[in-house]
Amino acid sequence: IQFGCKSRWDGFNSLSVKMENKGTDEVEKLKTKFLSAWHNVKYSWALKSKTYFSRNSPVFLLGKCYHFKAEESSSTEACAASPATGGGVEAFRRDFASRLWLTYREEFPALPGSSLTSDCGWGCMLRAGQMMLAQALVLHFLGRDWTWSESLSLQPLDTETWTTTAAKRLVASLEASLQGERPSDPGPPLHALGAHGGAEEADTHLREVYHRTLVSWLGDTPQAQLGVHRLVELGLASGKQAGDWYGPAVVAHILRKAVEKATDPGLAGITSYVSQDCTVYSADVMDSHRSWLAGDADAPPLSDTRAVIILVPVRLGGEKINPEYFNFVKGILSLEYCIGIIGGKPKQACYFVGFQDDSLIYMDPHYCQSFVDVSTSHFPLQSYHCPSPKKMPFSKMDPSCTIGFYSRNVQDYERISQELSKVLQPSAKEKYPAFTFMQGHRRDYNLSAALTPEKREWPFIRDPRTTAATSGDFVLL
Repeated sequence: IQFGCKSRWDGFNSLSVKMENKGTDEVEKLKTKFLSAWHNVKYSWALKSKTYFSRNSPVFLLGKCYHFKAEESSSTEACAASPATGGGVEAFRRDFASRLWLTYREEFPALPGSSLTSDCGWGCMLRAGQMMLAQALVLHFLGRDWTWSESLSLQPLDTETWTTTAAKRLVASLEASLQGERPSDPGPPLHALGAHGGAEEADTHLREVYHRTLVSWLGDTPQAQLGVHRLVELGLASGKQAGDWYGPAVVAHILRKAVEKATDPGLAGITSYVSQDCTVYSADVMDSHRSWLAGDADAPPLSDTRAVIILVPVRLGGEKINPEYFNFVKGILSLEYCIGIIGGKPKQACYFVGFQDDSLIYMDPHYCQSFVDVSTSHFPLQSYHCPSPKKMPFSKMDPSCTIGFYSRNVQDYERISQELSKVLQPSAKEKYPAFTFMQGHRRDYNLSAALTPEKREWPFIRDPRTTAATSGDFVLL
């Protein structure tokens, strides 16, 4: 509020005088609108911070390695240990900006069991879970090499620009409320998708159709298969309600339920599995890969090509992360079938997607954006992609997190389990691996009841006393 905004608040004071002359009902409506507008201010105005990357160290992003040196020889040598070399700085920017970005939203339909029309201040872990789920869907439908054609045209999150926009929206919203009308918001321009031409154009069009479909599944409407409304509804069974704080383990189980209960035919070929007690039971994952005839689990499987999203809730230390797990996290994020890690730093949820040296690269859900109606044919996609990566030291990572992997089929899982078993080898100081693989099935028990006590979670909540830092750009040293 201190960044040259005094004149704005003088305007708010004059508006409050007008509000006093209105009836009680109208005042209540204005309070609701003011709260919504204030959410936009609170989670959009921030100190402009830049993310610095070194030119001399490789950057890993969900299994791909990038090097910002101009010399190709150096890039190849530095990334020799990586299964996939991605290229230089432009390739990294294109790849990062193509990942789906799910953030706080406001003014969407009321959430189940509440009157809340925004998840600002409490839904960050759900958003982080959506981003990890989105990466799994990208791998499933588009592949790891897919990038959005418009990713490099996104504008950096420049605080000065966004602050001005947010201030104008806040004043316009309140003034329009006094006049009984809603402010018009033209939004970003729509881009038509072409489907004409040769096979390459047709393939590009098909990928964009998948891209838009994935976003629609994650939209903020009750009908969205994997949207925040569906996640909140499924969380009710675990004792969580809209407005509560969610931990990474609870979100893992909510995501599993959401994928399993999805009715869209496009999601029929994918399911989810959550490990139990830091143990992945191979027989259970194998069964998840197999598609059975409904109601007849004893019959031969119809196929064994159903993809599985494997989610592993872990704790990498006590009150703070154990430094012995730093290399383990690096090894996990260096794998192409890793779909990232949801966790965060204390009181803030993040979606970790990569690292450079001793810093994690993450996507931040703490950014309030307006509701987008994904039911329209050409809804804008720009707000679902982030052009500005953020970094934080490994030492600030909260030890409670959930790791995600994507397995396409049984053969893929066998390879993944073998490779991960090597990564999971404990160090000399840390005698216990983060999680393990075991043959056979797990014992069934009531997971929902085990998730209810709050003390079993380390919720990541936003501290209102701290100022959010929104990346504006990243700078090469």
